[in-house]
Amino acid sequence: MKSDSVKNGIAQAPARSLFNALGYTEEERKRPLIGIVCSYNEIVPGHMNLDKIAEAVKLGVAMAGGTPVMFPAIAVCDGIAMGHIGMKYSLVTRDLIADSTECMAKAHGFDGLVMIPNCDKNVPGLLMAAARVNVPTVFVSGGPMLAGHIHGKKRSLSSMFEAVGAYSAGTMSLEELTEFEEKVCPTCGSCSGMYTANSMNCLTEAIGMGLEGNGTIPAVYSARIRLAKHAGMKVMELIEKDIRPRDIMTKEAFMNAMTMDMALGCSTNTMLHLPAIAHEAGVEINMEIANEVSARTPNLCHLAPAGPTYMEDLYEAGGIYAVMNEVAKKGLLNLDCITATGKTVGENIKGHVNRNPEVIRPIDNPYMPYGGIAVLKGNIAPDTGIVKQSAVVPEMMVHEGPARVFDCEEDAIEAIRGGRIVAGDVVVIRYEGPKGGPGMREMLNPTSAIAGMGLGSTVALITDGRFSGASRGASIGHVSPEAAVGGPIALIEEGDIISIDIPNNKLNVLVSDEVLAERKKNWKPRKPSTYDGYLKRYCSMVTSGNRGAVLVTPEIEF
Repeated sequence: MKSDSVKNGIAQAPARSLFNALGYTEEERKRPLIGIVCSYNEIVPGHMNLDKIAEAVKLGVAMAGGTPVMFPAIAVCDGIAMGHIGMKYSLVTRDLIADSTECMAKAHGFDGLVMIPNCDKNVPGLLMAAARVNVPTVFVSGGPMLAGHIHGKKRSLSSMFEAVGAYSAGTMSLEELTEFEEKVCPTCGSCSGMYTANSMNCLTEAIGMGLEGNGTIPAVYSARIRLAKHAGMKVMELIEKDIRPRDIMTKEAFMNAMTMDMALGCSTNTMLHLPAIAHEAGVEINMEIANEVSARTPNLCHLAPAGPTYMEDLYEAGGIYAVMNEVAKKGLLNLDCITATGKTVGENIKGHVNRNPEVIRPIDNPYMPYGGIAVLKGNIAPDTGIVKQSAVVPEMMVHEGPARVFDCEEDAIEAIRGGRIVAGDVVVIRYEGPKGGPGMREMLNPTSAIAGMGLGSTVALITDGRFSGASRGASIGHVSPEAAVGGPIALIEEGDIISIDIPNNKLNVLVSDEVLAERKKNWKPRKPSTYDGYLKRYCSMVTSGNRGAVLVTPEIEF
């Protein structure tokens, strides 16, 4: 056992004395040591129930003959961090989570791991760590929040942000806004639409690192506790069979995940996280693949914010395995990939039926014949621009309009809420990329303000930052190269005509190459933000959005 290095032999007598200090018995020490990586805290609604999940996991491990040992992982609530300096600290935690988990797992010689994340950066951060550490690992998330109910309609956090825009536009009263505030987030769990957290938890199941129901069983259902117990038991089986994360997270498994991403209509943030996780697993995937996968993968789900259904509806309709079964009918999945169940994808999804053809459209009657995400390119985005096309209204799939240029999110918000953005405009928010932000902030506030003010079908937004999965409309993010490194988005001027053609994957400013070249000559790097500590280090190491914003350590010569 890997843990023998910290338990056995004369040389480890000091370590055993410390296990004694922790209260572990000799019988417990002889069993495999299983690290329980728990993201519980009291500031993230999606994490407030993880203490109960962890206790259930520990019980499952113990029942199956292991010794569970819990240690923490941090988490930021993107909703609370949104719209201020806090959002600079969201994406950057992904790498802190991966690094700290790697440190804990390797320093203490764990034989296996059970990861308990829930919200946006914890899932990819822990998947990255799992790939690095590469001991048998199972994921069990905290589960999605139930949708809120207002006047007989289901609502979610994106409704809340849009309500603020409606109030600013004078179309919603303060009393109505307060009612939304009280009712849109009724339970613990990751926010109830197909936002980033739920997207990543569903893709964890699709890629094979989570058990059935990981992405869809609501946080408040007791089935989630039972799932946690089974995850604890399952990691012991994986140790016995020596099935490790890198056996599961193969190139074929990532292609399965990207295919399911398109079918489900996931958050654009998956286009950051999947390449980063793959990179840690020794698999290189690039955004060129995304349009190829999208072209052959029908979009079967329109969950909020793209449509009126929520995660609880997807669970009742049969969950991720039911969607996978539909997708497999077209031969779009590799069914031979091994998973954390100890079985193949094909064995896992066999017999899982679609119980609601409106929540999960049949493969021959999709919402769209192509996938939920598109990668755009052009003279604004030579590398990439990412859009959730399943959440774009038909009239905005092709659009031309004048650029309204802002060098930070706050200035754009002020203009939108001040009524200075009108139908036809294309809002450009730059210097918000991984380096320029730093931290690649999410732009849920401006996109929600646009939608809430009734401009969602007439105004587009382009940024080198990114979007919450709760954003909808013609919102194009991850523009690479970013403005901070001299990407063409830095050269756009107020009033330039922007051309967006999502069906043909194009994003251009209608300015000649010669004019852009002249502007480039005169461009000067913007004075970097003065941040100390982790943001300063992050800014110096982070790569562009099209590479997953992974960190690259400078080569050191000895």
